[in-house]
Amino acid sequence: MSLLDITGLHVRSGDGRGLLSDVSFAIDAGARLGLIGESGSGKSLTALAIMGLLPAGMTASGSVVLDVPGLPRTEVVGAAERRLNGLRGRAATIVFQEPLTALDPLARVGRQLAEPLGRRRRLRGAALRAAVVTALEEVRITEPDRVARAYPHEISGGQRQRVAIAMALACEPALLIADEPTTALDVTVQAEVLALLDGLVSARGMALLFISHDLAVVSGITDRVLVLKDGAAVESGTVSGIVNAPRHPYTRSLVTSARELDSALDWTAR
Repeated sequence: MSLLDITGLHVRSGDGRGLLSDVSFAIDAGARLGLIGESGSGKSLTALAIMGLLPAGMTASGSVVLDVPGLPRTEVVGAAERRLNGLRGRAATIVFQEPLTALDPLARVGRQLAEPLGRRRRLRGAALRAAVVTALEEVRITEPDRVARAYPHEISGGQRQRVAIAMALACEPALLIADEPTTALDVTVQAEVLALLDGLVSARGMALLFISHDLAVVSGITDRVLVLKDGAAVESGTVSGIVNAPRHPYTRSLVTSARELDSALDWTAR
């Protein structure tokens, strides 16, 4: 059994409109899958369905099974909120595109990071404060003591995203979902955050679901790719297979666009 097994996932809006249609894929422990597609293709909805966090009014059908060693095997679709709360963080956790949506603007960074660290590791006092600093150092934040005392608006976008990653890792999840985690960052910071994620996922042996509209980014951090268009999966395969021999016209357009951008960047560098 895979760590995550999705079969025939459908998501509908409150008025019955289909948003996701018959999406199926699986992720084994330690594996990396890229989910790619244009805006509105259903990438983020898939992530929210996995976490049982679909917006009010949306309904899911089909099957989303999380099977993590040491935790009860759970069918997410239709599960009670109490059951899902026991899984979020330990089985799977998510890093969103804009960290300000995940961070409390009225609480200091250290306090927000201390909550999952204290809950997971049962730490208090000086030991918990030390764990907060260590967690910030692990995501390569300089001046971790200063950042821990700061409010989210007082640190840079790149630092906020690193804090969000530290919070996601605090509960030691088996599956990390990264939903466009670098889109809101400038190019230099994007590269730093991607390298950070790559290293942390490898070091911890986590599975990774990396969501992006950018095929070049996905191909640099994952092993396999699933392409979504208009809420449906149109192609899947290894990164090399998708890049070198795309079958679906939409996938071919993604590959062509990525190569044209790469060529343009090569030209400007000369």
